Amino acid sequence: MKKFLTLIFVLGTALWLQAQTLTTARPEQAGISAERLARVDQLVNEHVNKGLIPGAVVLIARNGKIVFHKAYGQSNLENKTPLKANDIFRIASQTKAITSLAALMCFEDGKFLLDEPVSKYIPEFKNPRVLVNFNEKDSSYFTEPAKSEPTIRQVLTHTSGIDYAGIGSKELKAIFAKAGVPSGIGNHQGLLADKMKILAKLPLKHHPGERYTYGLNTDVLGYLVEIWSGMSLDQFFKTRIFAPLGMNDTYFYLPKEKHTRLVTLYETRDGKLTPPTGKIYDGVLPDYPTLPGTYYSGGAGLSSTTEDYAKFLQLFINGGIYNGNRLLSRKTVELMLTNQIQPPLTNQFGLGFGLETSANDYQNIYSIGSFSWGGAFNTHYWGDPKEKLVGLIFTNMYNSPVWNLGEKFKIAVYQSIAD
Repeated sequence: MKKFLTLIFVLGTALWLQAQTLTTARPEQAGISAERLARVDQLVNEHVNKGLIPGAVVLIARNGKIVFHKAYGQSNLENKTPLKANDIFRIASQTKAITSLAALMCFEDGKFLLDEPVSKYIPEFKNPRVLVNFNEKDSSYFTEPAKSEPTIRQVLTHTSGIDYAGIGSKELKAIFAKAGVPSGIGNHQGLLADKMKILAKLPLKHHPGERYTYGLNTDVLGYLVEIWSGMSLDQFFKTRIFAPLGMNDTYFYLPKEKHTRLVTLYETRDGKLTPPTGKIYDGVLPDYPTLPGTYYSGGAGLSSTTEDYAKFLQLFINGGIYNGNRLLSRKTVELMLTNQIQPPLTNQFGLGFGLETSANDYQNIYSIGSFSWGGAFNTHYWGDPKEKLVGLIFTNMYNSPVWNLGEKFKIAVYQSIAD
């Protein structure tokens, strides 16, 4: 009897671990209508056929089952190369959630507390100042002392006052450019530590905690992870996140044997899809993932596949465990998915994700508790813990005129639920 019970326990454990890993199934096995999924085909094919996007890869998973994973269009229009479901995309700001996970793993390691000042770990952030006025002619400016120091929680929630290089306000973009602080969106030269120390001495857009400003916060967080862990951000990701989750196609800089899987970047110019001429954003080469880079931007540096990123999202649906590896406790996952921004601010944002809460639920088809974000090259994702649903659509476009494809895709997915 003892041997029998042991066998039952082992088999039960094996089945539980297997259930934590994404597997392929027919839509009906996960409460999805295969017939209604045809509307996803219709939506994406319409965008491809009209020349609005070169192609897209879509992945839908429910109850731990991948029920739809499909590529549309081409990865390179000039060579007429068909897009494949395992092709690699620049995911830009989708990097932020992975860096936030890394930070919360360090939190569980006892390395910091959320409301500690950033300056405790990066001394250059001591005595911050806030921008008062700016002279466009020479990029000179005046500042005043900040009322408080940015905290780690504020860095995680973009309420620290740090603005964005390359895509932020006109004034701070100029100040950052003059100081040589990059946006991180494909910047491959230099070291994150050096640039974040420079950033620390530049003015904040506003006093910490007073507003939500989407900025270089997660690059600062990436440097903090390096300090807390004693590893480069690249090594932390590889050893503590990507390897345990089986994310084998996610990199800051792709190995040579995977260069051919990187999709070509396109923009719409004169009504036609064409590769960007010259550099993008703050002087970035479009094919930066193929370069031998050293800059590990925690806010925008990664490239990945839909399947890899789905594994990352499923980790949160599973309460912090995937592939038999627990990266976070269930309670820390709950904390990450709890709104951290208090009134009078109205943004709904957790520790790394935009959130669906009772305050904004009227706006979207998501369930309350859902978490989401996207990337600058028109990539989108979300996870819905209530529906046990993960959705992703990737299409690499620079300054895309069809950003709302992501929202239309979400509607097409939810209307296919049939249970």
